[in-house]
Amino acid sequence: MPDSARARPSPPGSPAIERFALRATEMAERYMPDAFVFALAATLIVVVAAFAVDPAMRGDPGRLVQAWGKGFWVLIPFTLQMAMVIIGGYVLATAPPVHRLLARLASWPRTPRGAVVTVAVAAMLSSWLNWGFSLIFSAVLAREVARRVPGADYRALAASSFLGLGTIWAQGLSGSAALQMASVESMPPALKEAAGGAPIPLTETIFLWQSFACVALEVLVVAALMWAIAPGPGRGRTAADMGIDLGPAEPPPLPSPAVPGERLEHSPLLLLPVVALGFAFLFQHFAARAGGGVAAMLGAIDFNTINLFFLMLGALLHWTPASLMRAFRDATPAVWGVLLQFPFYAGIFGVMTGTALSHAVASLFVRAASPELYPALISLYSTFLGIFVPSGGSKWVVEAPYVLQAARELGVDAGWMVVTYDLGEAIANLMQPFWMLPILALLGLRARDIMGYTYVVALVLIPLVLLEVTLFGLTL
Repeated sequence: MPDSARARPSPPGSPAIERFALRATEMAERYMPDAFVFALAATLIVVVAAFAVDPAMRGDPGRLVQAWGKGFWVLIPFTLQMAMVIIGGYVLATAPPVHRLLARLASWPRTPRGAVVTVAVAAMLSSWLNWGFSLIFSAVLAREVARRVPGADYRALAASSFLGLGTIWAQGLSGSAALQMASVESMPPALKEAAGGAPIPLTETIFLWQSFACVALEVLVVAALMWAIAPGPGRGRTAADMGIDLGPAEPPPLPSPAVPGERLEHSPLLLLPVVALGFAFLFQHFAARAGGGVAAMLGAIDFNTINLFFLMLGALLHWTPASLMRAFRDATPAVWGVLLQFPFYAGIFGVMTGTALSHAVASLFVRAASPELYPALISLYSTFLGIFVPSGGSKWVVEAPYVLQAARELGVDAGWMVVTYDLGEAIANLMQPFWMLPILALLGLRARDIMGYTYVVALVLIPLVLLEVTLFGLTL
């Protein structure tokens, strides 16, 4: 890295916490590997751990190889769903009406610290609605804010745009574990058995008042923290310092049709009826659950309905096929990391489920648990496992049988265990670069550029979440 790109030293009068955050960022820039290297290292760590704890693997190492190979492709449907979440979020975030909203929001902050906090709060609140939308919406917002507040630290803005994924996303409407447990139809067989064949409605997970309290506390604490650690004027690194071109303020206008065959591409004539068809299906899908009340309708929310809604809404706001196609083309670079790395994490998933490793790790926590401490221990466990398997939905399938069975034995509320598990899962994203890939691609950065900031947030959130899940758990 050239000297001109390094962090500017903080003067002696700068706050200690700001100096600590800048030092953490400098260390990450020097020693943090690329996200794919992290996936390869995690694979080897899990393989060695499985070999160490499972006597059957030591007797027949070929079984360990088979567990990895069989797991490598099992998450392909989930991978495509995740890719579509990212693309759908980008399509919606870049639609002209939403882009105008972003420009207006980006014009609010006037100071470098205000810019960082604005992006952080927007990222957290939007992640409650949908994590995929938040990921792209917040990254585009960070770029727009960097254009309007040139003194803001570009790394801190990028880190702030990721904070929805590192805090409250799983407590919101796209929380995968809660959605999986909300209806029997969405449960894989392992979850059906773990739940005793009965769903855990969203009213007992993300819509608990205790869950809302956790969300509010995290938003307030993280916003205050980002204000404290964001470099002040003249002490950060701007996009220009890093040699990053922020591009034009608005997408260039689409060219006019050059030949008669292109006219339909620039007309909503064919697109709008298809959009109407998509919304009609969604209406029927949710209307069929109306007889079961609000809980049943919320239980109908899954990845497919979320992706269809965002795609149809994005198509409506883009208005023409040409604009929609351009948005899709521009969005696809943001998913290359998912397509490359997710199979490797699925291989890790295969090793953990195909050997005794997952059960061995879970048993350590269960044996040490009491009804009062169990939520905190599971939150820590979820954070630990999330570093190696960065997918709240897939790893919940693996761990739910142990987590829910122990919860029943200890008399701990099952819905609260979903909340607890998700709060820990979110923190893992701050320490693992996998889900940062889409925003890094959009912002022209590397994981090492922002993970100094996310590590500091994780250091604060871990004790906060342990306190939340313990104290609020006592009220259930």
